[in-house]
Amino acid sequence: MKYNRTVYHRRSIRLPGYDYSSAGAYFVTICAQNRECFFGDIMDGKMNRNDAGNMIDKCWNELVSRFSGIELDEYVIMPNHFHGIIIVGATLEVARQGNEMIPNGTNRAGTRPAPIN
Repeated sequence: MKYNRTVYHRRSIRLPGYDYSSAGAYFVTICAQNRECFFGDIMDGKMNRNDAGNMIDKCWNELVSRFSGIELDEYVIMPNHFHGIIIVGATLEVARQGNEMIPNGTNRAGTRPAPIN
């Protein structure tokens, strides 16, 4: 079956003109097919991962041993999706430059809008 661009085209959410090959911190979201709750359940306000959720946790944490030039920051596994921050081509400290520390004094990366070229 040949790819049909008119049927399968999705609007890009990429920032026009931004060089995504440049070093920096990138926020990643991955959703389960049809947003089904494949990775676990929320019970009493706590995420309880199942085997699939544990597999995501293991794979995420093994990325640094599989790929050089990356570091991992915070991540969260939800019942039907995953969020993570990956630092590519820089150290966590370099990625934090220009960001404010979070008020409670933790060393998590701060937030700021992506640059507009």
